[in-house]
Amino acid sequence: MIRQDLDIIYDWVPEKSRVLDLGCGDGTLLERLTREKQVSGYGLEIDPKQIQKCVERGVNVVEQNLDNGLKNFADHSFDTVVMTQALQTLRFPHLVVEEMLRVGRECIITFPNFGQWKARWHLAVSGRMPVSDLLPYEWYDTPNIHFCTFRDFEVLCRQHRWKILHRQVVSESTVSGVLKDFLPNLFGETAIYHLTR
Repeated sequence: MIRQDLDIIYDWVPEKSRVLDLGCGDGTLLERLTREKQVSGYGLEIDPKQIQKCVERGVNVVEQNLDNGLKNFADHSFDTVVMTQALQTLRFPHLVVEEMLRVGRECIITFPNFGQWKARWHLAVSGRMPVSDLLPYEWYDTPNIHFCTFRDFEVLCRQHRWKILHRQVVSESTVSGVLKDFLPNLFGETAIYHLTR
């Protein structure tokens, strides 16, 4: 079963477009876009095991650390640059988004909402950083170094004058799924933002 955020991204990417997938993981999204929408593109990944999975899927993949930037790509090389569930792991996420909008005409970003009610409740009740299916790490071994909420990200967008084309909030639970549209910062688990300049 494909993740909800990947289904939404799939719908937002135009057919026969050029796509760069940052932190592409095992290449699931890029493989599907290539097969079903005749998209051309590359994935960037740092994990050798994930790179091997991309190769097995036939996905064009380059080993690259996103914190080092995207200097190896020219301006507007791609129609869409995608980054799923990696924003919070970067040293300077705002600089990577700037680079995404330099090499692509548009970008799509997903990230977990650290302001979601379950995380707030866990912290309030236990006094400890939350651990969940979505955030399965302890505070000392987490790859997440920048904890942000949907509201934080929208402030960043305004500060940098990034235009939000679409925003979708997803949640796996039934209760949160119903309430996420009314109070996204409280009930949404994952944000999907589609940006341009």
